[in-house]
Amino acid sequence: MALKAPAAGGSAAVSPKLRWLAVAGAIAVIVVLLATAYGRGSLPAETRDPGALVRWGYGVAQTMQNVAAAATIGALIFAAFIVPPLARGRRRGLCTDSRGPDLSAAQLSAEAEHPAFSRIMVLASVSSLAWTVSALAVLVFSFSDIAGIPLSGSAQFAAQLTSYVTELPNGAAWLWVVIISASVATLTFGVRSVNGLALTALLALGGLLPVVLIGHAAGGSDHEQAINSLGLHLVGVCLWFGGLIALAVGGTALGKDTAEVLRRFSTLAGFSFALVVASGIVNATIRIDFPSGLASPYGVLLMAKTAAAIALGAIGLLHRKRLIPALSVKSGNGKSTALLWRFIVVELLIMGAVSGLAAALSRTPPPAGEDIRPALTKAEILTGYLLPPELTPERWFTIWRPDWLWIAFAVLAAYLYLAGARRLRRRGDAWPWARSVLWLIGLVALVFFTSGGPSVYGRILFSAHMLDHMALTMIVPVFLVLGSPVTLALRAMKPRKDGSRGPREWTMVVVHSKVAAVVTHPLFVAANFAGSIVLFYYSDAFGFALREHVGHELMTVHFLITGYLFVLSMIGTDPIPRRAPYPLRLLLLLATMAFHAFFGVTLMGSTTLIQPEWFTELGREWGASALDDQQMAGAITWGIGEIPTLLIAVGVAVMWSRSDARETRRSDRAAARTNDADLDAYNAMLARLEERDERSQRHGGRG
Repeated sequence: MALKAPAAGGSAAVSPKLRWLAVAGAIAVIVVLLATAYGRGSLPAETRDPGALVRWGYGVAQTMQNVAAAATIGALIFAAFIVPPLARGRRRGLCTDSRGPDLSAAQLSAEAEHPAFSRIMVLASVSSLAWTVSALAVLVFSFSDIAGIPLSGSAQFAAQLTSYVTELPNGAAWLWVVIISASVATLTFGVRSVNGLALTALLALGGLLPVVLIGHAAGGSDHEQAINSLGLHLVGVCLWFGGLIALAVGGTALGKDTAEVLRRFSTLAGFSFALVVASGIVNATIRIDFPSGLASPYGVLLMAKTAAAIALGAIGLLHRKRLIPALSVKSGNGKSTALLWRFIVVELLIMGAVSGLAAALSRTPPPAGEDIRPALTKAEILTGYLLPPELTPERWFTIWRPDWLWIAFAVLAAYLYLAGARRLRRRGDAWPWARSVLWLIGLVALVFFTSGGPSVYGRILFSAHMLDHMALTMIVPVFLVLGSPVTLALRAMKPRKDGSRGPREWTMVVVHSKVAAVVTHPLFVAANFAGSIVLFYYSDAFGFALREHVGHELMTVHFLITGYLFVLSMIGTDPIPRRAPYPLRLLLLLATMAFHAFFGVTLMGSTTLIQPEWFTELGREWGASALDDQQMAGAITWGIGEIPTLLIAVGVAVMWSRSDARETRRSDRAAARTNDADLDAYNAMLARLEERDERSQRHGGRG
């Protein structure tokens, strides 16, 4: 492999030439063709054959779409979070604050931009255009493959393709991918501010959602678990592979920033590796039976992909433990740098092969077929899983359906929190152990209420759903807020000095943003906390959350954020733009308590079912009737929902008392420092007023 020699003094980074990206792409194409043939994806269809071009080109188009999407996301993440936007000579002249720079297009001129930043933005523009074109090709190929019609320019083919994208979920999903990728491509040509690039990166990540919802793994025996695990898998792959591509493109121009940028990417790649491996294991258990399924073509391709992922993880560990530290010291020589970039080339080549395997797997039928078990019951048709047995007290804790999205969130949140607390202790700073315990209790409760009995029965019983709602809104947030995660993050994370925005800078941006000022305003959080419950249950939002997995996850996000912001505004200690005075907090608590009680009483007395087409069509023969269960849900809202509110009110009262005590002590200390000068001045003023009143009375008496 031809690599550039290090510059004199070892200040310039050695980078693989960009031709290795082309080699990785060629490997991806070759692998997908071979794997497709091995997995029987290229054989003619039994009924209607779309032609050799579709049979072979479909996998190639998918591979190119996967690589282009990953490169786009990786480039935008690098530009917004990892690479310094300004060259070293330009950083000192730019006025920034602790939140990091919000650079406009005028400030980020071609002369001021860091060379690596400029290259990565070119990558983002080129790859997003390639993403758009390849996604459009996948859309056309997928229609031809499903319909069994060869590609054609006829009016009939165009009309059927139009029906495909407007009437079928697969077609609509790929159309959305094309729209999102085209929007991202447009933004990459004009956006240079850090805020704009972060929002563009979020939009690009949103382009993965349609693929997740129609993905191959989503058709397994457990649709919802497959969707969540596939989504986590794709996010991990795009951050890892896309970041590697961005590193290869911008590596030559990093210069003295090489070691620091590599360290940041290494941290991101480590999290991505754990996400990819864990979600891949979950997906594999859903798709095939172990160990017999490993002998099938699908299993062989899966094992090959797993072996490649493990090899990549080993190389990444070598980077973090040996090569990056060698680059960080002044004595680091060109040998370490050259070796590092050689390993990065190897990673690119392996990643190309993995991309081809992934595209081939998406077209290879699993051993038991696409639908492992057809839905036979009404409950399966509606919920996606068998009707659970009759609810008993112990089944609240023994019936589980893992929601891998929230499990992954809880594991990551626990790790980051404990790592932050450990960093403070190593530095000699104290962090109350009680806060750590409260944070972990909140995360355990979050997992239970999203994966345990309340979540499982929440799709079957309105009362169980309401218990789950109250817990996610009023129990879990209390523990999370008392953990003070933002305060811990700001104390534990180091500020960056190279002009880029790291986690600490982005946390400051969010805390001080106008959006945060609105959503944490006392009146807004109270209105949202009390009013959203009515809007949710008396609109089709509740039906959408019951019918669609995306709606269910959005509902959980809404419940959790609404409760978190409300509790934060009442008893939180994390910094927010505006905090209500204690009397107003108590007033808002009483108002929300009364509103919840009113809503609960309304449900208790209601004789009309909410979402009757759902709760009466599940085939449930045990437990109370749907109407009685709904009325029980009202009692839960009124009774159980008020207990946390009362506890929060007690917390507000205690904080108010402590605040008054602190103010009294402060006043006493100030008086001691000034020898009661303020009190003496006040007494003197009273004496003067009294003397003036006496003179007025004497003059009045003489008159």
